[in-house]
Amino acid sequence: MDFASLQVFKAVADEGGISPAARKLHRVQSNVTTRIQHLEASLGAQLFVREKRRLHLSPAGRVFLRYAEQMLRLAGEARHAVAGDAPRGVLRIGTLESTAASRLPPLLARYHAAHPAVSVELVTGTTDALVEAVLGRRLEAAFVADCKPSARLETLPAFREELVLVVPRSHPAVRRAREVRADTLIVFPTGCAYRRRLQGWLGEDGVVPEKVLELASYHAIVACVASGAGIGIVPRSVLDTIRRDEGVAVYPLGKGRSASTTALAWRKGEISPPLKALQAAIAALRTLARPRR
Repeated sequence: MDFASLQVFKAVADEGGISPAARKLHRVQSNVTTRIQHLEASLGAQLFVREKRRLHLSPAGRVFLRYAEQMLRLAGEARHAVAGDAPRGVLRIGTLESTAASRLPPLLARYHAAHPAVSVELVTGTTDALVEAVLGRRLEAAFVADCKPSARLETLPAFREELVLVVPRSHPAVRRAREVRADTLIVFPTGCAYRRRLQGWLGEDGVVPEKVLELASYHAIVACVASGAGIGIVPRSVLDTIRRDEGVAVYPLGKGRSASTTALAWRKGEISPPLKALQAAIAALRTLARPRR
């Protein structure tokens, strides 16, 4: 077993097949196939099963992937520690759709300028899905909202968000949850922290909409609200980037539910040089954003 074989194994696991893994690694398919066969022989276990033209990890493969990722990460850290050079390699992080749209561009621009040898791979998802991916080592870290305390995670506050209720312009003014007249919530899929925030606010006044329309785009959510299909919840920072027409009205959530913190979360005690550099970039950006006295 060598690190090259571990890299090939991880690429096949990530890409779901020999051909896409070979393209990602710039190798010929026969080389990738041989590496996997030798690795399975050395371990005495089948690492993949084929289903519907894709390779899926076997139970043994899922177990081995966790160790392979740890070994690759430690190897990278060892190289950086010995070389004493700038962060380099791949930083695979997750983010909320809203954070990617409104907050990350300036942060990633500063990060790329300072660390050009690091390639950032970005994955979007809901808070729950991203936390699960971090804990499962499919992501090194993720920007999530309202992250619950965990003995397995560490967090760094990154951005403050103001959540607002969006309703059709024809809807009566909304000062409290009981004044909502729509029967449909237009929100991100289950696992979205903002969706839970909206449902909790409505539930405190006994308002339980009958229908839920799940979308994965704030532009689509706002467009559906404008058409009169229902109501939704959106960070104001995202709403400011969307060109809105007269079909949408915006109201704050009551009872202290508007304020939300987006934090970077990572596995406790597992900080690679690229991730450490990202944490420093977040801290620097927050310092610049503080009002002067």
